[in-house]
Amino acid sequence: MKFISHMEQALSEARAAAVRGEVPVGAVVVGPDGQVLASAGNRTREDHDPTAHAEILAMRLACAVIGSERLVGCDLYVTLEPCPMCASAISQARIARLYYGAGDPKSGGVAQGPRVFAHRQSHHVPEIYDGLAAEESEALLKEFFANRR
Repeated sequence: MKFISHMEQALSEARAAAVRGEVPVGAVVVGPDGQVLASAGNRTREDHDPTAHAEILAMRLACAVIGSERLVGCDLYVTLEPCPMCASAISQARIARLYYGAGDPKSGGVAQGPRVFAHRQSHHVPEIYDGLAAEESEALLKEFFANRR
């Protein structure tokens, strides 16, 4: 199957999150057939929910769409390196491939910080591809936080 990036849709979700006053992170779950199952942007403030990260919300929606707690064979696109909570959920969901944009030296859990997938307690490790639309993802975050200062 030909690779088709879904980062533009994730970036669109991130932009929409910023408009709502949320940290601009967006995520998209793509099924094994290449069809988008779900997409979401951060909603922690809007939902008053510390777990309402874009990745978690998109995976919840995708699980509801397919009627399973696992997303075997699915891909996840996210604009920012997942935090430890999201990385653990990605493992639990059995995501096949993780594509992310900007690295997160402060709160990342994949290539930074605790490196969740490197632990033997991680039941599943997805294929990981970083740096997709990293500059645009990083620019969204920098602009968002600059406007907050």
